[in-house]
Amino acid sequence: MAFSFTLPLTRIAVDGMSALFIGAGRAAIAAVLAAVALAATRQRLPTRSQRRRLVLVAAGVVAGFGLLTSFALEHTSASHGAVVVALLPAATAAMTVLRTREHPPRRFWIAAGAGAVAAVAFAALGNGGLGSLGWPDLLLFAAVAAAAVGYTEGGLLARELGAWQTISWALVLGSPVMAAATAYALVDQPLSATPVQWGAFAYLSAVSMFLGFFAWYRGLALGPMAQVSQVQLVQPVMTIAWSALLLGEPLGLPTLLGGLAVVACAALAVRSRLPQ
Repeated sequence: MAFSFTLPLTRIAVDGMSALFIGAGRAAIAAVLAAVALAATRQRLPTRSQRRRLVLVAAGVVAGFGLLTSFALEHTSASHGAVVVALLPAATAAMTVLRTREHPPRRFWIAAGAGAVAAVAFAALGNGGLGSLGWPDLLLFAAVAAAAVGYTEGGLLARELGAWQTISWALVLGSPVMAAATAYALVDQPLSATPVQWGAFAYLSAVSMFLGFFAWYRGLALGPMAQVSQVQLVQPVMTIAWSALLLGEPLGLPTLLGGLAVVACAALAVRSRLPQ
């Protein structure tokens, strides 16, 4: 639910702010919230090994996903972006298997694979066919890959550091780069945002980039991560609904069918169980 508002609110914000400011600025503000939380609770510093892994989390979900989706949504709709991002659960499951010893059963991969195929097919239909997939789609696919790495490593670290501590340390580690990028964005393109656009940016900073990860990393840590990650297949369906309500984006029959398909695949994948 927390993440399902990310794409439509980003689409609102990019009409009054640069994509660089949105992608970097929301991470910089979230880093301040994270630093306050870490200091107030006197959290122990991560070990050297954990800090190296936190760099992957920061690169994937703090910098990569936020920046790539912001630039993509300057040139495509939030509902289209939502269907492409529906590939993320399958990508996360694949990364989890590569990174851990989890081996989901065959029926899980059938359901997850079907969800991925449905996501790509309806993304292509929304743009007029596979041959017309443009560079915004490439940015969205890159964002999916970056987030899959950040989700997997973050879920594993949450078992050691705690869920909110993991995203907090990742934000703090990435803050020098994100703060510098934010300052450059402000100099390069002065802001002309409305109160509604600032409200969208505030949500992206506090919830999409910080509070939402409290629940998400906790769920992944409880695991099994591959199955739990498939819950996020429901996210694009919610996002498409918010895009219609907030942005007036049309709800065509292909979009509705795509939403039903990915929800069904999510249900089948999550209900799969690891062999005894």
